Amino acid sequence: MNMNERIAAWNAEAQQCTCGHDHRLVQMQVFLEHGAIRRLPGYLLEQSYNQVTVVYDGRTGPVAGYEVVKSLQDAGLIADEFQMPENSAGDIIADEAAIVQVLLGVKQMTQAIIAVGSGTIHDLVRFVCAKMNKPFLSVPTAASVDGFTSAGAPLIVSGIKQTFQAVPPEAIFADIDITQQAPQAMTAAGFGDMLGKYTSLADWIVSRDLGGEPFCPVAYRMTEEALTACIDNVQAIAEGRAEGITALMDALIISGASMLIIDHSRPASGGEHHISHRWEMELMAAGRKPVLHGAKVGVACALLTERYKELASLSREPVFDVYAALPDASQLTAWLEQVGGPTTTDQLGVTPDIVEHAFATAHTLRERYTGLKYINETLNVV
Repeated sequence: MNMNERIAAWNAEAQQCTCGHDHRLVQMQVFLEHGAIRRLPGYLLEQSYNQVTVVYDGRTGPVAGYEVVKSLQDAGLIADEFQMPENSAGDIIADEAAIVQVLLGVKQMTQAIIAVGSGTIHDLVRFVCAKMNKPFLSVPTAASVDGFTSAGAPLIVSGIKQTFQAVPPEAIFADIDITQQAPQAMTAAGFGDMLGKYTSLADWIVSRDLGGEPFCPVAYRMTEEALTACIDNVQAIAEGRAEGITALMDALIISGASMLIIDHSRPASGGEHHISHRWEMELMAAGRKPVLHGAKVGVACALLTERYKELASLSREPVFDVYAALPDASQLTAWLEQVGGPTTTDQLGVTPDIVEHAFATAHTLRERYTGLKYINETLNVV
C-alpha cells in the first residue's frame, strides 16, 4: 500500500479503537516519491488555489524554493515568495520575532502557504497558517525531523520551548530527489529523532501504568513499526541511498501521523525530548548556535537509556521491564555513529553541568509522566 492507503487503513482502525483517546482522522495527501514537487501545480489547481505564498530561507530557496515558485508561475498561478531572514547570529529560530516576520511576509489574500524547508520553517508556517486560517502545504528539503506532519508547533516564547496547537499540512510533497541531496548531518538528525522513539514508547507504557495516562495501541504500533523500519535500513540511510532516505522519510511521516491520530505527542516524545528541549533552552540562553533537534534527541536517548536501565535494575516496579528491554546505550550510540550523527554531549557543545541540570529539571517542561519524572519525584535521585 502507498502512504495514502496506509493512512486510510490507520484511520479506519483508530475509529474502532476503544483505548479512551479522542481519535481524529488524518486528513492529508502524501506524495513521497522522486519528483514529488512536480505534483504541486496540479494539486493547487485541483484545489482552486490561484494565489499562494512560498516560504523558504537562504538555504532552502536554492535547494527547492526557487524551483517551486517558478513551476507555479509557469502554471499560471500567482506565487508570492518570502525568504526568512537570519537573525544577528546567522540563524533562524522559531521564536516570537520570526513569527512576526512570517505574518508580515504573507499577504492576506493568499489562499495557502507552502513551507519549503526543514523543521523550523515548518513550525513557523504551520503556526501562522493557524492564526491566519490558511491551508498549510509542506515541501520538506531534508529527512530531518518527524514534525512535518505535526499539528503542534514547538516555539521559543520568552526563552522557553513550548508547543502550541497549530494545523497539520493539507498535503506533503516529499521529493526524494531533493531530500537525498540534503547534508548527511540533517539525515542523521532525522534518524536521531526516530531513535528517540525507543525511550518515548517505553515512557508511554510507564505513563499508562504509573501515571494513569491514556494509551492507544494503534498509535503505539504505528510508531514502533516506523522505528523498526529505520533500524532495518540503517546502512542505506548511512550511505544516503534513495531507498534509505525513502525509508527514513516514510518513518518520520508515520511518526507524525501517529501523533495526529490521537492529537498528542505521547508516542513520539518522552523524556529524551524533554532533555533535548532543556538543552536547547540552555544553549540559547548562553548565546550559542542552535543544534539540530534530532541530533540532541539521539544523544539524549542514549544517555537516558543508561539511567532507565539502572532504574529497572533498582526498582521492583514490573512496568520498568520495558526499560530493561531497551537496546544498550552502546548500540544506540553505534547506530548514531553509523549514520554520521553526533554521539556525545561534547559534540553538541553541551557541558556536563547542562546535562545534569537537564536530567534534574527537564521533567517539569511537560505535564507528562515519564521515567525521568519518576526518578526525580519518587526516587529523588539523578
